[in-house]
Amino acid sequence: MTSDGRTEAGAYTLDLEIFGVFSIIGTIAFAVSGAVVAMEEEYDILGVFVLGLVTAFGGGVIRNLLIGVPVTSLWSQGSLLKIALIAMTIAFLLPVKWIYTWRKSEAFFDAIGLSAFAIQGALYATQMNHPISAVMVAAMLTGIGGGIIRDVLAGRKPLVLRDEIYAVWAMVGGLVIGKGWFHSTLDLLFLFVLIIVFRMLSVYYKWKLPRRSLREKIVQEKGKA
Repeated sequence: MTSDGRTEAGAYTLDLEIFGVFSIIGTIAFAVSGAVVAMEEEYDILGVFVLGLVTAFGGGVIRNLLIGVPVTSLWSQGSLLKIALIAMTIAFLLPVKWIYTWRKSEAFFDAIGLSAFAIQGALYATQMNHPISAVMVAAMLTGIGGGIIRDVLAGRKPLVLRDEIYAVWAMVGGLVIGKGWFHSTLDLLFLFVLIIVFRMLSVYYKWKLPRRSLREKIVQEKGKA
């Protein structure tokens, strides 16, 4: 029960409605991102739409499978599907120089999508009374799942797993929501901005998680052979 007498589930439902505008922004950003990657790989128009759709909705589908929401609920998001289709069509028809201009701000729009979808994924999982571990994973997969599928279909190494810190910020958002530290709409708006800021700081300062590479060792072994 919240301070204004609503149930937690009701409060989260309201917040999801408020975040609808961010969902639209994220959907557009991810749909165009997938479309641009498809054009970079010289896919035909069908490939453009397939990559755009899986980027925009892939994370949500994976989340639904994880937390027990019917995958068919995707078809109730008709307005978002239409928005994604319009965004991909525009991207396909835009002059090449305009697309490259958009790519200069791609990281920022991608951060908006990551933040909005991570928070919504966490809200869905919390609304269904899942444990905090599931809430964090739901937040992460909703935010990064589409990008991973996009890169795999494009024959690329998933950037979200080897680029600057990315998925961690989605998991942090899930932790904050799962712990119940942020309740009000204002709190969630602040969290939304915070995730964007930290993601952009990661890009600007090249923050990366620790890694080990075996490539050099393998090359040395092959050289000796």
